[in-house]
Amino acid sequence: MVHRILARALAALAALLPAPGAAAPAPQPALYVPEPNPAAGRQARELADRGQHREAAGILAMARTPHAVWLGDQTPAQAEAEARATTTAAARAGTLPVLVLYNVPGRDCSQYSAGGAAGTAAYRSWIDAVARGIDDHRALVVLEPDSLALLPRECAGGGDALGRTRTASRYTEIDYAVRTLESKPAADVYLDTGHAGWHTVNNIVPRLRQAGVEAATGFAVNISNYTTDDDSTWFAHLVSACLRYADQGGDSADCPDQRRPRGEARAWIAARVGAPDPATMKHFITDSSRNGQGPWQAPAGRYGDPQEWCNPPGRGLGARPTTATGDPLHDARLWIKTPGESDGACLRGGRGPEDPARGTVDPKAGEWFPEQALELVRLAKPAILR
Repeated sequence: MVHRILARALAALAALLPAPGAAAPAPQPALYVPEPNPAAGRQARELADRGQHREAAGILAMARTPHAVWLGDQTPAQAEAEARATTTAAARAGTLPVLVLYNVPGRDCSQYSAGGAAGTAAYRSWIDAVARGIDDHRALVVLEPDSLALLPRECAGGGDALGRTRTASRYTEIDYAVRTLESKPAADVYLDTGHAGWHTVNNIVPRLRQAGVEAATGFAVNISNYTTDDDSTWFAHLVSACLRYADQGGDSADCPDQRRPRGEARAWIAARVGAPDPATMKHFITDSSRNGQGPWQAPAGRYGDPQEWCNPPGRGLGARPTTATGDPLHDARLWIKTPGESDGACLRGGRGPEDPARGTVDPKAGEWFPEQALELVRLAKPAILR
C-alpha cells in the first residue's frame, strides 16, 4: 500500500513538472478553500454509516473543493470581520479567495433569496465595511449576482415610476461598489451578466456600462446556473467584444448575440473590433459548480412555471475550479454557487409545498439539500467519485 501511495504521489509530481526542454508555465494562484458547510460532513457520516463509503467520499471531496464565500446578511461590522478573516487566511495559505457580495437593496425581487440592505446609504456603508475588511489583501470579488440581469423594473409590479426610481438607484449602488472595491490594491471586481440562456449580448452590455463596468476588472457569467462551459465562454467573449466596440463609439445594439451563427459573429468581431491586446478588454469569470450535465429541460406542459433554474433534478458537478483556463480573457473557472446548497422552495407554478419535479419539500435558499448534493456527486462531469 505504501509503495502504491508513493508511486501515485511521484506521478502527480511529474505531471506538474514541465517536459524536458519546455518552458515552465507561468505560476497560477491556487484558490482558497473555505470551511465546508457542516451539513456536508453530517451527510457524509450518514452515508458512511449506511456503508455508502464511495458516496461519502464524494460529498467530502465536493465540500473540500475551492468555492466562494458569500457575504450578504451580515451587519457592516460582521461583513468587515468576515472579509478580513477570509482574505487573511487565504493570504497565509498563499491562495486566492473568492468573495460573493449579495446585499444590494431589493435583492432577488424579494423572492427566494429576499433580503439586502435597507437602502442606498445602508448599502454604501456595508460596501465600505467590506472594503476595509479586504484592505490590501488579494481577493476576487463577484459583485451582486442577479443585480443587473434582474433589475427592479423587471420585478413583479416594477414597471411603474417607483420601479424606475429603484432601477436608477441600483445602477448607482453597483457603480459605487465597483469603484470602492477596485480602489483596493489587490481586489478584482466582476459584475453580473446572468447566463447565456437569459439576456442577449446587446441587452446586457448597456446594463454593464451603466453600472460602471469600465472601472471593474470584468464580469461574471452563469452564477448559480447550469449553462455549459462552452456556451458560457462564447457568450462571455461576445460580451467582452461588444463592450470594446461600444467603448470605441459603436452602438451595442449592432453587436452579434449568442444566437447568431458563430462564424458570422467571429467575422463581425474581426471586422469591427479586430484582435486587441487582452489587457485592453474586459475579462470574465464563469461558474461551473453545477453545470456538468448542462441545463435541465422541463417536460413540455407539465408545470405552470418550470423554474428550470431552481433545484433542477438530474444535474451534476462541473469542471473543477481553476485560474489556469488557457484563455487570456477567462480569468477563472470557479465554483461560485456552493454546490449542495438549495436554490429555494421550488413550486414550479403549483401550490406546494412539495417540489413537483422531486416530490419533496425543497430546503430554503442557502440551506443544505442532501438529495441534490448526492445527485451532483453521482452525476459529476468530470467524475468526482473515485
